[in-house]
Order: sequence, then C-alpha cells, then structure tokens
Amino acid sequence: MDKLIVEGGHKLSGRLNISGSKNASLPILAAALLTDEPVRISRVPDVSDTNYMIQILSQLGASVERSSGTVRVESPDGISSSASYEQVRKMRASICLLGPMMARMKRCTLPLPGGCVIGDRPVDLHVKAIQALGARVRVKGGNMLIEAPNGLVGTTVDMRGDNGPTVLGTDNLMMAAVLARGTTVIESAAREPEVVDLANFLNKMGARIEGAGSRTITIHGVERLHGCEHTVIPDRIEAGTFMVAAALVSNGLRICRICREHVQSIANLLVECGHSVEFSADGTEVSVKPGEKPLSGKITTAPYPGYPTDMQAQMTALFSITPGISVVKDTIFPQRFMHCSELKRMGANIKVDNGTAIITGVDSLSAAPVMASDLRASAALVLAALAAEGTTEIHRLYHIDRGYEMLDDKLLSLGAVVKRVRDVEEEPCNEA
Repeated sequence: MDKLIVEGGHKLSGRLNISGSKNASLPILAAALLTDEPVRISRVPDVSDTNYMIQILSQLGASVERSSGTVRVESPDGISSSASYEQVRKMRASICLLGPMMARMKRCTLPLPGGCVIGDRPVDLHVKAIQALGARVRVKGGNMLIEAPNGLVGTTVDMRGDNGPTVLGTDNLMMAAVLARGTTVIESAAREPEVVDLANFLNKMGARIEGAGSRTITIHGVERLHGCEHTVIPDRIEAGTFMVAAALVSNGLRICRICREHVQSIANLLVECGHSVEFSADGTEVSVKPGEKPLSGKITTAPYPGYPTDMQAQMTALFSITPGISVVKDTIFPQRFMHCSELKRMGANIKVDNGTAIITGVDSLSAAPVMASDLRASAALVLAALAAEGTTEIHRLYHIDRGYEMLDDKLLSLGAVVKRVRDVEEEPCNEA
C-alpha cells in the first residue's frame, strides 16, 4: 500500500484539466452489457473503481480494450450471468450490474455488497425496483439470485428513499427498463448529472428515455440496443475538490474542462464564504482565488442540485482554518464524519454530534500522521495537509485512488510538494 507525504505551506497556482466522472463512468460501463455491438466510451478516468468494473466485465465474458482514456467494450451472446464475489466485493457500485444483466439475460447472480464506512447503503430499493418489473429475488449463500423467466414488464416505480432519491437505484431501473416490454415511469428519480449522462448514453444506443434530470423519468421499452460512442461528463466532485483547494491554499487556480451547472452549488458556497469564483463565458472553466477576508459558512447536504455529500469533507478542511464558527450537516450520510477525528489530530477544532459538525476556525493546522477512511475523507486530509505547517503523512492512500485520477501528479503540476511512497506500516502482519 502507498502513503502520500505532503509538505505544507506551498501556494498552488496554474491551471489543470478535470478528468471524466468516476460516478458517471461506472453505470455507463455496466450499460455496455445491454448490446452485443461494440461501444466506445471516452474520458473514462483511470482510477481503481473503473478498473474493477472493467475487470468484472471481462470476467463476465465481455471483450474490453482500454487506451488513453477510451474504453471499448463488446459483449457477445453467451456472456455469464453470474458475477464473482472476489471482484464485486471490491466496489459497492458493482450493484449497477443488476439492471443491464437482467435486461439482457433475464437472470443474474450478484453477491450482496458489504458494509460501508460512511454508513449503511442498503440495496433494498434496487431489489424493489427489479421486483416491480416482474423479477423474482432470492438470497442464498450471500448472493442475490434474480430471474424473470417471462421477461421484464414496464410499470410505475417510486424510488424515494429515507435520505432522498437513490442515484444508482435510478440508474439500475433505467437500464433494466430500456429492454422491458411497455413503458416504465420512475417517480422520485435522482436528478444528478450522472443519471442524465447515463440516459444520454442509453439514448445513443437506441433507448427511448424522457425526463432525465427531473423527478419523473419515462422509459419506453425497445426490442434491442446497438453500439455507440460517448464521452463521459467531467467529474464535478474532482472539480469541486480543486475549487476548495484554490480557496484554501493558492494564488489562484484556473480549473478547466468542467460544467458550470454541475458545480454551481459549490461555487455559490465559496462566494458566500468570501472567495472569488469566476466562470468563463461558456461555463467550461472556472477561476478561484482565496478571499482576503474569508467567512464562516453553513452546509446542509442535499440531493442534486443541492450541496453534495461528496463535498462536505473538503469544505470541512477549509472551514477548519476559516475564522468564526461553521456548521456542516449531512442529511444523506449522517455518519460521514470520520475525517473530523483526523483533522483534529492536525489541530482542527471540530465537534460532531448527530450528523452535524461544528467547526471553530483556528489560525493554522500542524502536520501529523493521519489515516484516510474513505474516498472523500482522503481528499479532505490532502487539502488540510497542503495548508498545514510541516510535513504530513497520509496513510491508506488506496482510498483516494478509487476516485481521483493522478491526484499527486496534478498537485505537483500546480506547485505542491507531494510524494507517493510505499507504506511499510500498512503491509500485512505475518505474526503467528
């Protein structure tokens, strides 16, 4: 395993390009199973989550080629309907295989995903959706055994969950419904840009999907889909992470290959907190500079277009050295505050209670060895380390490799002093 050594106190400057969206790429790669014709998907980020998905597709029998950010997938007749636990266990998002496998083969065997450090993320809505289309679901030996011998049939399904709409649940239902008989209506659908990107990809394949990006999506089933070419949208969370980095420790950054609409809630918050945010006329670039008199702020995470849960940890790092008292409430994953204890090791003043963090800004942070607990917590620790006095070691770097493409290289290009090294402390223990 690797760790990242970050020497704090160096101001970032320059420009960088944002990679394709990890969260959009995963269901789009899975959707390639819906046709036996080849599909070409561009700007797929080279991160461990997409690599795991590609491995799963290959294990199922698909032919997958990857070159310079473009992935070509061809799924001939006879691909397997059973996914391996050894592959699926590495990534919870593998649940998005459910929809395309059921649509294409009318049956599948998928291992149940395990627990998650940021909180419970059950698959009950995914199961509810596929059952509504006529599938039978059994659980045996840790696997979901799902079949629809008479095929899937369109219907109306409400995807409302306890903490708002489910993105992957909406994705799964869309992918299952494109080849179902009749019309499927998804009520309380997720509105995230990644859902819209998947719908655009499916429509290029010949699907008939209307309303993506709204609370009601209508899918008219078709008999078959064909191959296509598609470019994945920019990663709005990576863009947001660098926007926060610019406000935290820079002389100003120009962040390119973005979509203004997708990062608007992040930009609005930074402006409210006194920082400078200016978009290009076409909304594909943004320049961010630290404010001369930064202000404390308040976040309540919400489904899109609200403030994303995937960006609360990064803002917590910024708030930790912002004068005043800031409040972060996560309504999506109330347990998602493990980064706070690590930030406190660096001198942050944070109190967490019942899904809310209260941050009292301090004058400065100091370097300390810290441990990443999940993908976005890792990003928060990197941001804090860039601003801290001294040299910070961030352990369990594999978390950040799940969703940030070449983060250390991008930081180096902006003037940061960072180094990835082998973490001997994280090697498996062979004691008897």
